Amino acid sequence: MEYKTLGHTGLLVSRLSLGTMTFAGQGFYKAIGTVTQSDADGLVKAAFEAGINLYDTADVYSDGESEQTLGQAIKNLNIPRKDVLIATKAYSRVGQGVNDMGASRGHIMDAVEASLKRLQTDHIDLYQIHANDDATPLEETLRALDDLIRQGKVRYIGVSNWQAWKIATSFGLSRLHNLNRFETVQAYYSIAGRDLEREIAPLLQSEKTGLLVWSPLAGGLLSGKFSRDNQKPEGSRRSEFDFPIVDKDRTWNVLDAIAPIAAAHGCSPARIALAWLLTRPFVTSIVLGAKRLDQLQDNLAVMDIKLTEDEVQKLDEVSKLPAEYPGWMLGVQSVGRLDVQEKMVWDKFSK
Repeated sequence: MEYKTLGHTGLLVSRLSLGTMTFAGQGFYKAIGTVTQSDADGLVKAAFEAGINLYDTADVYSDGESEQTLGQAIKNLNIPRKDVLIATKAYSRVGQGVNDMGASRGHIMDAVEASLKRLQTDHIDLYQIHANDDATPLEETLRALDDLIRQGKVRYIGVSNWQAWKIATSFGLSRLHNLNRFETVQAYYSIAGRDLEREIAPLLQSEKTGLLVWSPLAGGLLSGKFSRDNQKPEGSRRSEFDFPIVDKDRTWNVLDAIAPIAAAHGCSPARIALAWLLTRPFVTSIVLGAKRLDQLQDNLAVMDIKLTEDEVQKLDEVSKLPAEYPGWMLGVQSVGRLDVQEKMVWDKFSK
């Protein structure tokens, strides 16, 4: 396993992490996975033995049962608490009350206590706001999270599914008021869906913020079950729950390009899709979701795959985003600018 620092911190996290949306499988999440406690223990054990130290969940997953199952798995396996990093999230509706959702101080303070109890722990390593809340002032959310860090209930904070402008605004407010800042963004990103590269990825690199990738296989679309000629394979979750949204025509071209590369490496298309993500400099950790041990083991083997420069270039080209303003204008107007700067520096130091 390889490790990277978590955002702008000194905390080391594994390049692969285990997502637990498949655990328990209650209500809406039944379509995603119904992993029992026993099977969850097996998945966590395999992940831990492979070197994974980051485990991601959310209070809304299976009405809290995902958190409960994860906490119990860590206890059942006698894994030292210091050796695992637990990430969870709050925002989504978890009750019938008018304030049982959102990113207000009131909801956050209630939600964190409930998560700590379900996870059977005294602290959460990474506490993430799961979605954008236009009803709550951003400063209120930041101050509540800062208080949780000062109380020792939370160690680091992050966001998920936020717009780039709002993440940037949060950094400014944190600096202005001397508050702990968001260290991570958890976002959808895959070789089939590279929209994040337009605004969010440059922001992450500029601010040294970590990226945790959810749905790296585009909801199973890149698993190897799907193809241009088999767009709804039987027994696949994506055949029933077509999410996340992707450009299907471009995805079929991507899968066509992945096939010979997977054959050359003697592995599944899924592993190549994951290996491509690991070449992105702004990716901190890829959140793997699995219903079965064999699925997880296949994904874990991505650490043994090293794509060549030529393979990466082919995958980059077939999956590239269509030109969009102002990106294409920035490219046009920057021609020659960096060359001039480099020449000036070289001339200065070569004299």
